[in-house]
Amino acid sequence: MDMLVSTAWLADNLGTVTVLDATKHLPSAGRDAAAEFVEGHIPGARFLDLATLNDDASPIVAALPTAEQFALRLAALGVKPGSRIVLYDDSAPRTAARAWFIFRMFGWQDVALLDGRLGKWRAEGRPLETGVSNPVPVAPGTYTADLHRARDKAAVLANIDSGAEQVVDARDAGRFTGADKDTIHNLPGGHIPGARNLDFRMVLNEDGSFKQGDELRAAFAEAGIDLSRPVVTSCGSGVTASVLLFAMALLGKEEDTALYDGSWSEWGADPATPKEMGPTR
Repeated sequence: MDMLVSTAWLADNLGTVTVLDATKHLPSAGRDAAAEFVEGHIPGARFLDLATLNDDASPIVAALPTAEQFALRLAALGVKPGSRIVLYDDSAPRTAARAWFIFRMFGWQDVALLDGRLGKWRAEGRPLETGVSNPVPVAPGTYTADLHRARDKAAVLANIDSGAEQVVDARDAGRFTGADKDTIHNLPGGHIPGARNLDFRMVLNEDGSFKQGDELRAAFAEAGIDLSRPVVTSCGSGVTASVLLFAMALLGKEEDTALYDGSWSEWGADPATPKEMGPTR
């Protein structure tokens, strides 16, 4: 299974894969992902409830889950270790990419995103199912987090001096430069010193599908990102940064990429961290 599957492929393979709805909305959207799932979802899909995959014991907003949380949630959904997983969402920040990163962090091999998401499936007139899914729970699997895939604040601070890893920020230019306030996290704008800016929407086509090949590479090149060097992604709270991680994986770059999970919600809130304003120098 490819890591990015089309709506046509999924329609032909619904009976051979486990489909998970990874939709999670921003509070400002005024939408209820669970209620929307009940109103209409891809046939056979199960509601991942991405909000449950947060480590609430962490001081980081929406921190990556623990291995136990991951194992218990998948067990409750009846997802057996090693299953072929297809993730989709219907949210503005493309939350399925965050779910994809979590699965990959815990060593899941066969996990893909639905290209174009639920919007493309619906626009093509493909069938939707209503109601609540009632999966049969299974015994929890055993998972270990690949810790080299995530960076904490201390590592990002140290990297400012070393420059060993490029930092790319997936937020819009207004928040990155500080021209706009980060209203999502109620913080001033700005960015980590030395970071580059690549709005996550620049790796997507107008219909929400992912750009491919040279066009996708060009998006990173235009942002000043050298794909031959290690990259750490950041955003507001680790969601749209995952879109960039997925995009790089499409280009065959995954082993030397990582997520700064705290992102601006942690960095911007700490008065001791250095900040830059304006475009990247």
